Amino acid sequence: MAISIQPLGNRLVVEPIEEEEITAGGIVLPETAKEKPQKGVVLAVGPGERNDEGVHVPLEVKEGDHVLFAKYSGTEVKYDGKKLLIMRESDILAKIN
Repeated sequence: MAISIQPLGNRLVVEPIEEEEITAGGIVLPETAKEKPQKGVVLAVGPGERNDEGVHVPLEVKEGDHVLFAKYSGTEVKYDGKKLLIMRESDILAKIN
């Protein structure tokens, strides 16, 4: 999905993956009762930053990667009716293969 948000520096845009949670008794938990999702899909990445020598260092993640991120990381924004997170690459804990 192409979006018209271009993050700056070492920031990226992630769409959290909402996982429907059902208890053993078959009760669907509403979004307000669940913890924030910690998985997402990278929609856009910034160009990266420069190191101390001035060499451009690109980000390790790319568009389309599935990632795990820190629980309360990023800034939540609404875009086309979807909740997206803008976060720094350092908030990404791992890529999911």
